[in-house]
Amino acid sequence: MNYKEPIIIEHLAFLSVKYNLYLSELYQALISARAIGKSTCGDLTIDYRGIINHQAVFLITKVNKVIMQFRVEEAFLLRKNISFESWLDTDKIRRQMSKQNLGIDLTFIQNLRRGMKKINLKAEVLETTEPKIVNTQYGSRVKVTDVWVADETGKVKLCLWGEQASLPSVGDMVQIKGASVRTFKGNNLLSLGRYGTLSVLQPLLIDSGKRFE
Repeated sequence: MNYKEPIIIEHLAFLSVKYNLYLSELYQALISARAIGKSTCGDLTIDYRGIINHQAVFLITKVNKVIMQFRVEEAFLLRKNISFESWLDTDKIRRQMSKQNLGIDLTFIQNLRRGMKKINLKAEVLETTEPKIVNTQYGSRVKVTDVWVADETGKVKLCLWGEQASLPSVGDMVQIKGASVRTFKGNNLLSLGRYGTLSVLQPLLIDSGKRFE
């Protein structure tokens, strides 16, 4: 089907939640399929079917079952610096997350250890620092901030870069997905890296009255 870009974005976000995939990796799988003809992302297979009216055609299947077929403008596959968190910020996606109980296994902060990867947790934002602008090794300038988050077992510092640095506020309940753990001056520090995400949970997903100190 020929979907408009906002519809494609919502469909890809929905697939990433339903099949427990990183949205950024699903997007990269489309790019790979366009380049080499076929790619995989989790249990999904993405086939590039050719060009129709200057649009790339893709077929997504799971164990030979058709999940979705669509076409998009080639320019869609060339986008840079995408805020995948904003793709997940729709009522439809939040309902799917709620339906699946966020669709992932959660880790408690007290169980975090240096070197752990792909950590998923739900926590409350206790404190945020004033964002600062830093120069990256690639010559660009990016916003960075540190955020303290807590669950019922403890608290930990989370480093946020780019658009994510402006996302959470004190008191927000957040879903952190795909983070890694490193240490700084002997303390654990969560980092989202390239594929990790942070989403502010809507009130309907928050346990009533649940706050952490």
